[in-house]
Amino acid sequence: MIEAELKARVHTPEAVLKRLDERATGRAEVYQDTYYDDTAGGLDARDEELRVRTVHGAEESRTLLTFKGARADAASGSKPEHETRVSDAGAVHAMLRGLGYVPVIAFEKRCRNYDFEAYGRRMLATLVRVPELDGTFLEVETIVDEADMHAALEDVRTVLADLGIDGDDLTTELYTDAVRTRRGR
Repeated sequence: MIEAELKARVHTPEAVLKRLDERATGRAEVYQDTYYDDTAGGLDARDEELRVRTVHGAEESRTLLTFKGARADAASGSKPEHETRVSDAGAVHAMLRGLGYVPVIAFEKRCRNYDFEAYGRRMLATLVRVPELDGTFLEVETIVDEADMHAALEDVRTVLADLGIDGDDLTTELYTDAVRTRRGR
């Protein structure tokens, strides 16, 4: 499956938040993300990602192990994604290190997530602040098969426009790259 996703910088977070609140009930969550790679940087060289994410919400915490393949669409940065919930974060971190992977970057994302239907698709909109970075971001995604990716991305663009996001505000910069740059590495 492909995570058909677009990300944008948000210039008026309060206005976007109001429009999202009209669509669905948001949930505040804090993501603790740790990205892994082999010692030679092979995943990064292949445009792949291996991540352990612990999500802290109001009612529960959960941990997800995610592998993202190389970009299926260069313009959006959309990637194939395989994700599963794990019951023991410490064990998963230990397994990855035991398999030869090393943590390459870890950081926090403060998110407000909205699940809703739009244009016949399940959508997830996430308003994001990364404490180390300036500004607010909005990610809108839907999970589709590869054959439907381009149509899904058009629907995601329409949702962004509905939320007041201009196409000029879209970005494909990865949080990992932005945080590395901010930290001077």
